[in-house]
Amino acid sequence: MKKVLSIFLLLIFASLPISAATIQGGVAEQGSGNSSRIIDKKTGQGVGGAQVSLPKQHYSTQTDSSGYFELDTQITGPSIMSVKKENYKPFTMTINDKTLEAPIVVGIEKSNATDLALDANMYHLGDDSYSDLSANAGEFRMQAIGPFYTKRFTLKNLNLAKPVYLVIGSIIGIDTAMARSMGQNKIPNAFASPPEVYFNGNKISEIQVNGDGQKIKLPPSLIKKNQVNEITIKTGRNLMQTAYVDFDDIEFMNLIIEND
Repeated sequence: MKKVLSIFLLLIFASLPISAATIQGGVAEQGSGNSSRIIDKKTGQGVGGAQVSLPKQHYSTQTDSSGYFELDTQITGPSIMSVKKENYKPFTMTINDKTLEAPIVVGIEKSNATDLALDANMYHLGDDSYSDLSANAGEFRMQAIGPFYTKRFTLKNLNLAKPVYLVIGSIIGIDTAMARSMGQNKIPNAFASPPEVYFNGNKISEIQVNGDGQKIKLPPSLIKKNQVNEITIKTGRNLMQTAYVDFDDIEFMNLIIEND
């Protein structure tokens, strides 16, 4: 019961809106000047040459030598922003037009030897059939690859004395009853089952709400060190539709294995 409660609280906090701020694991700090900035989370120094992109808008820019950047594009609803820089962990966050009313300062972390960036691409799961009232539906730009995503990888340099996590950088479009109760979608009479996460064929988590930086602990007994492991993410189904299978359309980006 404690484990279920911990996962529930983690997902609630991960889904809370992020205001204009220094964003590093949910910690916020007001920016200054007219431009947003990418900084090193540990040193506070600007990170030059970082790629900042909005994949669905096909927009990308780079920070200057002091880490400053501007998003010269229109954002009308929740969108995933990606930050990439060599020797740093890939970072994503969900932003909207309100986020950029003031400069934001994003703190990114250096990669550790035990971290593994699984996939920095964006994926759309589902069947391309969804309501305009669905969470983030107005921001969907990609075609669905189907109801599930699978990634195989080898885990090396692990310290199994420390926890191993799958981190989902950002996920949007989830239409569960919990997401609806939190105002993340506006569908009045329907809701979906939650996306499910499997590790080496075993279900290890459900994702109830949309949000950034959601961490899922990998059970040590299931980890195959120096062997091929497998992560699968399955989208949910519309629980009010019984005539046929109606998959919930979701999008996610940036999968990382962290060994803290």
